[in-house]
Amino acid sequence: MPEFLVHPFMQRALLAGMMLSALSGYYGVFLVQRKLSFLGAGLGHAAFGGIALGLLLGVQPLWIALPFTVLVAAGISWVKSHTRLTGDTAIGIFFSVSVALGILFLSLKSGQQTDAFSYLFGSILSVSNTDVLTSLALFATGILTLWTHWAAWAYASFDEEAALIEGLPVRTHDTLLTALIALTIVLSVKIVGILLVAAWMVIPAAAGRLLSPTFRLMTLGAVAISAISAVVGLYLSYALDLPSGAVIVLVQSAIFGIALIYQKIRST
Repeated sequence: MPEFLVHPFMQRALLAGMMLSALSGYYGVFLVQRKLSFLGAGLGHAAFGGIALGLLLGVQPLWIALPFTVLVAAGISWVKSHTRLTGDTAIGIFFSVSVALGILFLSLKSGQQTDAFSYLFGSILSVSNTDVLTSLALFATGILTLWTHWAAWAYASFDEEAALIEGLPVRTHDTLLTALIALTIVLSVKIVGILLVAAWMVIPAAAGRLLSPTFRLMTLGAVAISAISAVVGLYLSYALDLPSGAVIVLVQSAIFGIALIYQKIRST
């Protein structure tokens, strides 16, 4: 067994990181294809509001952040579907309100700034057995959606009007997709932190798009890039004693740079 896997905290981080990174790549392709990359940042900062509320109440922060972020995701979907406001406007509103609430909650609970700092930047030391089991449940749900929802999500991503005409429940599917993205983001916070969780979802999908001629291959490529980046990034962060989230995102960025160069060479 490699030396860095001898430690239980690294084993937990690797297990959770592999599952959550694969989910992030899987859901990230829909964010990129639908031009909703800002949604990742919005839900990541929504998680900050839930985490701060958990710290204020003295409850495990992620158990408050999970329903809080899902409610924000549902609110964004509702505003987008039932008003004349665009998706990015709805995201911006909920983004700002969540951050403002997070700052307010932290100001009411002294001595919690250090805990909040670890959620902002991620900490592999904080990944628990419960986090691994929760990630496993979410991962299993994601696998299930490959058979039940992926084709419909992909169809609506390319032509929403045609999907509606054919009678697909696009609004319901969008709400489910947004909720699953929100859950993935909240659970990923312990690995990469709130500030980098949007990049964690978007960069592998963007690289997959550069490398792949079809949406199916883009999805597979994004999942592979995410998983590889998580493993390499966690190892480097352990070996070099660097923040795990930052290293993982930099590995993703390096792969994206290679994909960009490859795409430019191929197109000439």
